[in-house]
Amino acid sequence: MTARRFPVLTLFGLACVASQSMAADGEVPAADAATATAPAPDWTYPGSVDIASDYIFRGLTQTNKKPALQAGIEIDHASGFYVGAWGSNISWLSDLTKLGFGDISSSLEIDAYLGYRFKFADAWGLDFGLYTYYYPGDYPSGFTSPNTTEVYVALSYAIASLKYSHTLTNAFGIADTKNSGYLDLSANWEFTPTWVVNGHVGHQDVNGFNTASYTDWKLGVTKNFDGNWSIALAYFDTNADESFYTNPYGTFQGRSIGVLSVTKTF
Repeated sequence: MTARRFPVLTLFGLACVASQSMAADGEVPAADAATATAPAPDWTYPGSVDIASDYIFRGLTQTNKKPALQAGIEIDHASGFYVGAWGSNISWLSDLTKLGFGDISSSLEIDAYLGYRFKFADAWGLDFGLYTYYYPGDYPSGFTSPNTTEVYVALSYAIASLKYSHTLTNAFGIADTKNSGYLDLSANWEFTPTWVVNGHVGHQDVNGFNTASYTDWKLGVTKNFDGNWSIALAYFDTNADESFYTNPYGTFQGRSIGVLSVTKTF
């Protein structure tokens, strides 16, 4: 899921708005005063829609090098509580049909999550919650369910965040891998107005299955436009085991790749 950013007025901007709305006698017009003192809404509903040249999750392609259409929405309360849902097309499960597992029809990922986030000591933030990855479809008898549920906690400071996710179930269809974990260190730096550098390194530990464990990394840049549009270009790579993560079509899912995406937030 992509991070969502919404414009806020700086203290300088607020001062400018106030000075421009002052009447000649130094009084603020009643309508402007009411607007200035209106409290922030208790509930907000941020969301996004994007199209990407490939869907990369923790360094691995989920669509066998094909484009993905993705969308999500979140319900946020001023207290810090939030719930959300997100979805994307995928192919990594149906691709396995070619191996003779039987018919696997899943071509969609639907995620649901809930959590609580808050700020403290000015630049610090804490976020924790529950996240479920659901893959609807038909599976052959004996196939390990890919549906995965994790708990997570994230600590952020200024432009950087450190997040740990821990599975309460098997990890994405790999049998006997409960209590696997993913550690994610990310940073997003707006080095000049509307331009953001995106960096990330993560490590997926698959409990009891060292061959499936790996490290992934990303370096990219995002350009933001008026109207809550953005374009991002990123380079992804991993040190994943090629023999384990090569799909039935001969695609190494953890290969190095550049991904272009266009996003609209609302």
